[in-house]
Amino acid sequence: MSENITVDKAAIIAEFGTSETDTGSSEVQIALLSARIKHLTDHLREHRKDFHSRRGLIALTARRRKLLDYLKRTDFTRYSNILEKLNLRK
Repeated sequence: MSENITVDKAAIIAEFGTSETDTGSSEVQIALLSARIKHLTDHLREHRKDFHSRRGLIALTARRRKLLDYLKRTDFTRYSNILEKLNLRK
């Protein structure tokens, strides 16, 4: 059985947030979703038939896409910075 690796939320919040208590900004939410997406993608490489997790992965990517679209609409420089930091395409 594979080990259960959790996402280090505190480190992500410290890196992408404007302060230690900033957990709601778009950048923090996108970074947390990206970490969970990466974790689920690795899980699905090993467990190819886990369709329940696949459905969750699709929901996470849709939520991240909506947040990225919002950020692109409102503040393009922040959008560009988060894409560069997370190595996301576009």
